[in-house]
Amino acid sequence: MGAARTSSTPLPGIGVRYDLTTREDRRVSVVAHRDGSRTLSAYHRDDPDACALSVRLTGGEAEALVDALKPTHHSPALLSTTELGLVAERIELSSASNWNGRLLGDTRMRTETGVSIVAVLRRAEAIPSPGPGFRLAGGDTLIVIGTREGTDAAAAILGRE
Repeated sequence: MGAARTSSTPLPGIGVRYDLTTREDRRVSVVAHRDGSRTLSAYHRDDPDACALSVRLTGGEAEALVDALKPTHHSPALLSTTELGLVAERIELSSASNWNGRLLGDTRMRTETGVSIVAVLRRAEAIPSPGPGFRLAGGDTLIVIGTREGTDAAAAILGRE
């Protein structure tokens, strides 16, 4: 059995087709349509050109499927994990938070937890690498990177009311 193989093919006027051949020589494809929908197709093992299943998904349904396929889907705030033991996580600041209206530097986040705040999402805007003078606001989502323990501690600190 070999490794999984992937390829992509532009489909002018439609979108892009992504093909995956598994280590067991099974074929699966996803057509990413320009409107955000997806078509997931699986093919017969004995005839890789014969489609055994085809399912059209809305953008939201495709996101739900991707979330279910991720090994970290048990933690919806978790973005990624590396072999180095680091995680990136989204932490939302509630409007009742002790930090609402205060400066990021006041949290002493790096000193207290070892995590780095790499961005803040506010409404439809992303603020990359906010400095200690950045003023936090309720509803902000902080993107933090650190150890699992550090991100848990950061969430506890930021959740204080």
